[in-house]
Order: sequence, then structure tokens, then C-alpha cells
Amino acid sequence: MGHDVAIVGIGMSKFGRQPGVTGRQMAVGAVREACADAGVAWPDMQFAFGGSYSCGDADTLVSLLGLTGVPFINVYNGCGTGGSSLISAANAIKSGERDLGLVLGFDKHPPGAFNELPENVGLGSWYGETGFMVTTQFFATKIQRYLHEWDISSRALAMVAAKAYRNGALSQKAWRRTPVPAEEIARAPMVNDPLTKLMFCSPGEGAVALILASPERARRMTTAPVYLRSAELRSRRFGSFEVYSTWLSPDRVASVTTDASRAAFEAAGVEPSDVDVAQLQDTESGAEIMHMAETGLCAHGEQEKLLADGDTEIGGRIPVNTDGGVLANGEPIGASGLRQVHEIVLQLRGQAGGRQVPNHPTTGFTQVYGSPGISACTVLTR
Repeated sequence: MGHDVAIVGIGMSKFGRQPGVTGRQMAVGAVREACADAGVAWPDMQFAFGGSYSCGDADTLVSLLGLTGVPFINVYNGCGTGGSSLISAANAIKSGERDLGLVLGFDKHPPGAFNELPENVGLGSWYGETGFMVTTQFFATKIQRYLHEWDISSRALAMVAAKAYRNGALSQKAWRRTPVPAEEIARAPMVNDPLTKLMFCSPGEGAVALILASPERARRMTTAPVYLRSAELRSRRFGSFEVYSTWLSPDRVASVTTDASRAAFEAAGVEPSDVDVAQLQDTESGAEIMHMAETGLCAHGEQEKLLADGDTEIGGRIPVNTDGGVLANGEPIGASGLRQVHEIVLQLRGQAGGRQVPNHPTTGFTQVYGSPGISACTVLTR
């Protein structure tokens, strides 16, 4: 993708429960904040891509933003909705047909775990009757095997969550802003062994908007654009064990996250070792541990030592989830992947406040995972 796309404006609502505020209101606020950040107005938008799972069609927001005739395309791809919208918008810029547009994601989920119908993902009702449509069971099964295979103790799960809550306390827009000691996390009620209640994210509420521009237009708008060097999404291959899998092939292949991250790094022309700050999907603590290795940020089995040594902390060698990830922010499906990009833009601009990564980071990476086995990754630079 090179330097064909720049992010020139960002906006984000608060995340977490907001009684009396609709998902649509959060979305409109995020768009207006992003436009103000970029120094443009809604009528300047030449296109928009956006999506939501629980708040209706994103394009209907034009009734609140302004009836300008803008082509607004709805996108939905599970937890990869934000990444899919971003890829679509980036391609619109790269095509040369447009040089300024919007990416938007928002949601307002009710309390409780996601509980999709098996039929919606091509499975029989028996899969739901066994309890696996409540994905906490799948994630627990997957991390049990992973910890055993790579000799990682369950202490690492508590360390991931403790880091998330510490970082969330530094983010004014995070949902959970109270640090929780690792010991308390480990002692919390067990949901699905080895994952306790405080090791899981929750469906939540929030909205994120990004303004994208061509390099030429970006140079007229700002002296410090952040460039989207690559954005890649992949679906699962035969032999990978992903959410809503009904069986495990004896011939195992790399995960969908490995495929997506390799494609993103190759397209950007950088290596995982070049990354200064990363945002990884942490639906539960085990996801962050697995995704650290699946993306190439470390080797399998190294994660517990990296956590114990502070290497993934804000001031560490490879800071991960500096805003607390979805553990601290919750997971409004449409907004989750774009929140990651929003955080990386702040970090590369040097505007992350108390959670700012030191030494002027220049390269950021994001990875979001979703059902039924998709992963979207981006590489950003300044």
C-alpha cells in the first residue's frame, strides 16, 4: 500500500455503558470529532464506509450528519467490521477516484455474552446445544491446549489482564479504569477453566471514526499525517482451529492471524521487529498471549517471560494494548478494530498522554480477530 493513504482525522466516543446515549449518538459524536481533528466538515466527505452489529445500518446516520448525497456503504464482517471498512476506504483512496473520506464503526450491545445462532454461521443446532456458541468455552479450550503445548502457566493470563486494567486507568475514554492486581484476577470466579471472570472482555458500547486522505491532500491538511502502510484481512484455511470450528484437523496449519499479519507486514515492507507499539485482540487474556506469537512479535513460549519482565508494558520493548485493549474498553463489534487504529494514531502523533510510549514511536501494528475465523491487521507509520 506504500504511502497511498493517510489518516488525517480521528474521533472516538467513550466506551462502556452509557445509559441514555444511543449508539447512533455516539457515532455522530465520533464523526464530528474526527472532522474537527482533520479540519474538515461533513459535506467535504466524498465517501463513507461504516458498520454496526446492533445499531442498524450505518448509512442512515446521514439523517443526523447531513443529507449531502454522499455514497455511504454499509459494511459488516463480525469483529472484523472495522478492519473491513478501513480496507474498503483505503482502496477507494488508492483507486484515485476519491481523495477524502470517512470510516466509521459503532455499537451498543446489551449486557451478557454474545450468543449467535448456529444457523447463522452454517452450523447445526447441536453446536449451540453443546454450549459452544457461547464463545467463552471455545476460547478456554483453545488456551488450555496452548498453555500446555508451550509450557506457559496460568499466571500469564492474570498478568495480561492486570496490565490491561492498569493501561485502561490511563485512558479517559476506557470503560474499566480501575487497576486490579493479578492476584485478585486469578482469584475471581471461574467462568471457563482456566479463564476467570476478570480475564474476559464484555460486549460494550462505543464509536470510532477516521478520516482518510490521499497523500497529496494530506500534505495540504497537516504537517504530521499518519500513513496506513497496509491493511489486510484473511479468513481461515483448512487445518486451522478457529472459533466455531466443530473439529480439529490432524494436519494443523498456521492460524488466520498468522496469515493476515504476514500479509500486512509484507505489504508494508516492514518486519515484526520494527513495531514500536501494538494493539492485539484480547477478547480474553489468552487471546493476547496467542496473538503475540501468531503475529510474529515474539516466539511461541516466550510470552510469560516477556510479561514478567515488563517488555509488553507502555515503557517496555514492545508495548501491547496501551489503552487497555478490549479487556478495559469492552468490545462494541463495529468499533473495536477502529479503536485499535485510533490508539496507534495517537501514539505515533505523540498525543497519548499518560500512556504515551516513550522514544517517539514511528511504527504501529493492529490485529483484530473475529468469528467465524477471520483476522484483520494493519501497519501504520509516521
